[in-house]
Amino acid sequence: MTELVTGLTLGLAAGLAPGPLQGLIVTTTLHRGFGAGWRVAIAPLLTDVVIVSLSVAVLSVLPDAVLVGLTVVGGGLLVGLGAVELVRSRRPLPPGDAGGSSKDLAAGALVNVTNPHAWLFWVTAGGPLLIRLYRASPPTAVGFLAAFYVALVGSKVGLAAVVAAVRHQLGDRSRRRLLAAGGLLLIAGGVLIVAGGMSG
Repeated sequence: MTELVTGLTLGLAAGLAPGPLQGLIVTTTLHRGFGAGWRVAIAPLLTDVVIVSLSVAVLSVLPDAVLVGLTVVGGGLLVGLGAVELVRSRRPLPPGDAGGSSKDLAAGALVNVTNPHAWLFWVTAGGPLLIRLYRASPPTAVGFLAAFYVALVGSKVGLAAVVAAVRHQLGDRSRRRLLAAGGLLLIAGGVLIVAGGMSG
């Protein structure tokens, strides 16, 4: 039971903490509604299979250069996405939900897999904990992972739902300003991530 609570707590904390994927969820939902936003929100279900597996496999031998390279690539991607949102914010937005597509899921997956914070969590905290749980009891480790992702993805989908609900109450100008703000935040986050990677 303690492991399930730990998984739920860590997943909720990771899901609600500001980060690149949250920024993309907000801007995508503002632009095209919940149908697009929830697709971005579930991206960790795809990408974290790779992130968790590799992190656990190379936990003790991962070269610093790999982390630095991943950080720079992820930060650059955020800057590019932020620039796209700034351009979008200057265009009229569709009056209703434009829906989503597999492209939204792909964008979310790309942001998540190049996000250094996801890798660092599993390399420094999540990976060692998962290994210890698995060695003690494989079913307990599976329960921990399930609880973690229910909370992580659930909170992100909830964020998309809240933004979609508020979206309909905003005028076109307010929505476009929020998109621009989201774009600037993505750019700022990308710059900070690149700077941190280059200096670290």
